[in-house]
Amino acid sequence: MDKFVVRGGNPLLGTIKISGAKNSALPCMAAAILTADEVILENIPQVRDIETERKLLESMGAEVELGYGRAQHRTSIKCAILSDPVAKYEIVKTMRASSLVLGPLLARTGIARVAMPGGCAIGGRPIDLHIKALEQMGAVVTYDHGYLEAKTDRLKGTHIVFDKITVTGTEDILMAATLAEGETILENCAREPEVTDLAALLIAMGAKIEGAGTSTIKVQGVSSLHGARYRINPDRIEAGTFLIAGAITGGDLIVDCCDPSHLGSIIGKLEQAGVRLDVGTDNIRVRSEGGGTLKAVDISTEEYPGFPTDMQAQYMALATQAEGMSIVTENIFENRFMHVNELIRMGANITVSGRTATVRGRTPLQSAAVMCSDLRASAALVLAALVADGESILDRVYHMDRGYERMEEKLRGVGAQIRRMGDVFGKK
Repeated sequence: MDKFVVRGGNPLLGTIKISGAKNSALPCMAAAILTADEVILENIPQVRDIETERKLLESMGAEVELGYGRAQHRTSIKCAILSDPVAKYEIVKTMRASSLVLGPLLARTGIARVAMPGGCAIGGRPIDLHIKALEQMGAVVTYDHGYLEAKTDRLKGTHIVFDKITVTGTEDILMAATLAEGETILENCAREPEVTDLAALLIAMGAKIEGAGTSTIKVQGVSSLHGARYRINPDRIEAGTFLIAGAITGGDLIVDCCDPSHLGSIIGKLEQAGVRLDVGTDNIRVRSEGGGTLKAVDISTEEYPGFPTDMQAQYMALATQAEGMSIVTENIFENRFMHVNELIRMGANITVSGRTATVRGRTPLQSAAVMCSDLRASAALVLAALVADGESILDRVYHMDRGYERMEEKLRGVGAQIRRMGDVFGKK
């Protein structure tokens, strides 16, 4: 099992290029189910979740080619024949985004059989909002031996109001609505850039969509969609993670090939904390002002455009190095403080009460052997290790490989002392 070995103390200096957004790429790959034509996606990150999505699509009969060499970061998907429209448990259990095939499978083939997702380390991500919306569109949904099966002659456009904001629910039903009969109006939609990214691909495939990126989306169903070529947006969470890496190490780092317009809440909190940021059109420079002291700032996670839950753990690592007391409130997932005990092992002063963590900085961190519990917790522990005294060992970094493309190589390129022990992901 792979581990990271990180020796702290080096400021990060140089340029890091941001990869494509995993959370955009996954629904966009699922959208290829909606057409028999070829869909080509560019700027695809080379992470484990993408490989899992490839296996899922191929298990249903799709032809999927993930680019390597000169065609790196590109995938072509052709779902000419979907011989087995089933999302099998062996695959679904490893990636919650697998449920995104439910809507497009049902819209395209009239039947979908998807393994019910189980629990998640950071909290439940119920699929009931997807099911309720599809039933409103005329689907008949049954449950059998851990699978849900949905059937329809053709989905019907209708007026759907989500009980709560759901990113995957918005994406799943948006895809389903593109081939539904008549108009579908979706209210209380997620506004994340990943939803907008998916809508842009669907429009390129011939869908009629208005309002993506707002709380109300209107979809006029069409009889069929066609192939398209589309470039995935840069990963705003990876960009935010590296902005904090530059800030926490007191470095001078350019985070390149990003979209600053997607990072407003993160930029705002970093500037409140005293971090100097020079924002360009597709890059952000983060630098220490003569070794200036970071200031404590409270954060509260919210749906976009609020502060993202996927950046909460990383910001908590930064808060351990800020002067004063920071209050971190987690409003999205009920169990997303599993990184706290590992940070405490490294010397952090953090107490948790319910959904609120109190971080008292400025605390010197010490090296330790720590355990990664989920994707973003892994990133937080890397950030802490970059400023800890001595050499830290991070176990179970396979979580990191799910969503960060070769993080250790990117960090090493800007001066971090970090190496991987074990089999390198992606090695052929």
